[in-house]
Amino acid sequence: MSETIDSKDIRVVAAIDFGTTYSGFAYVHAKNPQEIKTNTEWQDNDGRFKTPTVLLYDENMVLKEWGHPALAERPTRKKSTTGVRPVELFKLYLGSSNHKPKLPPGLYYKQAISDYLGKIGEKLKTSLKVSWPRLEFYRQVLLIFTIPAEFDSNAIGIMRECALKANLIEERDSQNLLFTTEPEAAAIHCIKTLPEHDLKTGASFMVVDCGGGTVDLTTRKLLAGGKLSEITERTGDYCGGSFVDREFLKFLGKKVGDSAIKLVEENHYGQLQYMVQEFCRRVKIPFTGNPDVYKSFELDIEDVCPVLMQYVRGEEKDKMEENKWVVIIDFSDVKAMFDPVVDRIIRLIRNQLDSCSDCSAMFLVGGFSESKYLQSRIHREFDREVENISVPTHPISAIVKGAVQFGLKQGTIVDRILKWTYGTDVCRNWLPTDPEDKKIDDKIVTFSRLAKKGTRMTVDDKVYGMYTPGSKFQSKMGLDLYITEEEDAQFCDDSGVTLLGKFSIDLPFTGDEERSVIYTLQFGMVEILATAINASTGQRYMTTFDLEF
Repeated sequence: MSETIDSKDIRVVAAIDFGTTYSGFAYVHAKNPQEIKTNTEWQDNDGRFKTPTVLLYDENMVLKEWGHPALAERPTRKKSTTGVRPVELFKLYLGSSNHKPKLPPGLYYKQAISDYLGKIGEKLKTSLKVSWPRLEFYRQVLLIFTIPAEFDSNAIGIMRECALKANLIEERDSQNLLFTTEPEAAAIHCIKTLPEHDLKTGASFMVVDCGGGTVDLTTRKLLAGGKLSEITERTGDYCGGSFVDREFLKFLGKKVGDSAIKLVEENHYGQLQYMVQEFCRRVKIPFTGNPDVYKSFELDIEDVCPVLMQYVRGEEKDKMEENKWVVIIDFSDVKAMFDPVVDRIIRLIRNQLDSCSDCSAMFLVGGFSESKYLQSRIHREFDREVENISVPTHPISAIVKGAVQFGLKQGTIVDRILKWTYGTDVCRNWLPTDPEDKKIDDKIVTFSRLAKKGTRMTVDDKVYGMYTPGSKFQSKMGLDLYITEEEDAQFCDDSGVTLLGKFSIDLPFTGDEERSVIYTLQFGMVEILATAINASTGQRYMTTFDLEF
């Protein structure tokens, strides 16, 4: 247990794994760190580690259900579903994916996220109250959110806003809410399994987190005392299990027409969702990739999505009527749905291995990692290079358990590799070799690098810069922080350079002509602490920026 937890009177660490398709939570009392409790009590769906990340609204956008009860039911002619709309995959709005779902009119994605966090938060609070009736949630609970490796500071900021709106924290920048990346949490959890795989100090291992929306990878080295060092930069992509569902809809679109699928999605989303659920239950989940055991599946449109029939036109309608509205899904069809997604995961793993000279083990975690076909493809591709490829017990809960362990012992991660180059804007004299269009009163503003992409930074490492005002009449100094994926930049408006956050300090006149300012960035676990010290007066200014994962 860390000193941070003691000093803040934290009694319980709780983690929420807010996933694209499924979500869950776990918690532990700081006095009994080995007894992590992963919730398995969900409305209408007990016994599972996660519940669907789905919401159900009425026609007035009033939330009616969440989780499993929000899933679409089997369509019947007697029961009308008019006016209700299941909403899912809204987490994708936080990332750069081009596959964001269409939300009902009047519903903004931030509201959906807040509504869902509010409901799962209520469930968490109730569970904690049962175990510890006198626990003060906002003061004595350290909350950990897991996020994909590719989330930027804007996404983290939105998550904080939504957590505040969901009554999980009392103020936006509460120190009782921390973030850890999903592969980082999974790596911490996998430490427990290393002895049974005979991995010793100095061994390197890769974690491949295959979720519903994203797949994230990290490669770590096990150090003495159970510490972890990052060997390669974390990578990820939008190629999780839900993208197999999209391939299924593409396949179906070739049978009934893409326009028919689109119209059902827009007007009868519940029936479309139910049909996808049936595909997952009957085809996607059992698929092993072995043609000898696969039995062709008959998808009866009239049974699972009858409303689709009214939108089918032309040749597609004639053919479907001829086949009595039954679509045969054979082995090659299913394989063709999986392969574009699995191929992308294979490429991600290949790129990670190419960046790591020695990888002793690979752990597959996350819900999609339970796919037998995905497992067989990874084994076939990498068995000769990686001695040990395994799936931990209950891989779907590995991340949320690792997040709890992260909260208990934040010192587990000792270093990380910077994904971005960090710098600030400085003003200097304009030179004849500088661009004419950037000249301002014989001055020019340039990018001054503070930390370079690819640098290995120990947690709480610092970088320094020394700056002076551009004019003796200057009463303030801007120290805005910029990031770029390049190793350096010339100007802050170069392509790919992004403002991470603004920071300015007062610069009173002291008689010291230079009025130097020492600018420090300290790279913590999830945030960057920026400090500016006026060398003349000793006055100190501080702010924090989200650490770009």
